[in-house]
Amino acid sequence: MPIVGGMDIHRKQITFDYVDLATGEVVCGQIAPADRRHLRAWLERFEGIPDVAFAFEACTGWRYVAAELARAGVQAHLAEPADTAAARGRKKRAKTDRADSRLMRDLLLQGRLPECWIPPEYVLECRALLETYHALRREHTAWVQRAHAVLFHQGATRLREGGTGTAGGRELLREIAAGQLSPAGQQQIGLYLRMLEVTEAELDALRGQLTGAARRLAGAKALREQLYGVGPVTALALTCWLGGAGRFSSARKAVRFAGLDITVYSSAGKRSPGHLSRQGPPVLRWCAYEAGKVHAHGQAPDHGYYAQVKDRIDGKRAALSEARKIIRQACHLLAELGDDALATG
Repeated sequence: MPIVGGMDIHRKQITFDYVDLATGEVVCGQIAPADRRHLRAWLERFEGIPDVAFAFEACTGWRYVAAELARAGVQAHLAEPADTAAARGRKKRAKTDRADSRLMRDLLLQGRLPECWIPPEYVLECRALLETYHALRREHTAWVQRAHAVLFHQGATRLREGGTGTAGGRELLREIAAGQLSPAGQQQIGLYLRMLEVTEAELDALRGQLTGAARRLAGAKALREQLYGVGPVTALALTCWLGGAGRFSSARKAVRFAGLDITVYSSAGKRSPGHLSRQGPPVLRWCAYEAGKVHAHGQAPDHGYYAQVKDRIDGKRAALSEARKIIRQACHLLAELGDDALATG
């Protein structure tokens, strides 16, 4: 490669550092503002030059950077942030954007870059919709919790758990608010109910879109058929984040990628060992956990193990154990399919 470089991506600027291996010249600088138009104009300097490669971390903004590099004929290498931090080692001096871009360049040049997979556009679109669905689910839960909090704060009758999920429960909530809450409390409950209606309408529409995408993706169809508790949304998430030939050399690495492994490293010694690492896609972790909870049902094929762990520790730990099993099983099934797992039909 005659030109090897690294980039550090931020909202306001992209810091770059590259070396021309033929001449030994090192060029550093920034691209500002950080958007497609300015990046595309900057990449024109490499037009007609073969074997140009840049590395950058898989942080927010990497998608358009990878797309523009590919459009310009430049090799894009995506680095895994946690492993990149480990490769940096102990800090000897202040961490700067220029130091980060130089680290990317050096790791790529030395062949030590912990690379991530750059998925096709269709998978990226599905990932974006899954992340939006997850965010809406969290917002829905937050509005329900706010309603319960207002009732408790003003000493009103407690609404049964999940009461806002039915028409009767919401009508009861309105009656409680009208008869037992202050004017401000009534206004709060009215707002929360309207937000729940809007959120649920968007969730239904998004779920339909995700279900349709899962029906078309070969890997998602295979996971739904062979893994108990894996529905269309979970199957789509597993395929979009774990699918592709040669993604993981072992199922254990897939569990680590999902952030469901037990951490042994803590920053500055502030975190005791034994916690989940949570270093991975939150959507994938959430979907696997929800699928793991389904094994609490008596007819589940792995209910015996779930019940054993629940009795010994608790239900949450049992669901996490099942979630790890689901990740490992999905990894094996998708590895057998290879790139065919991402085929649409």
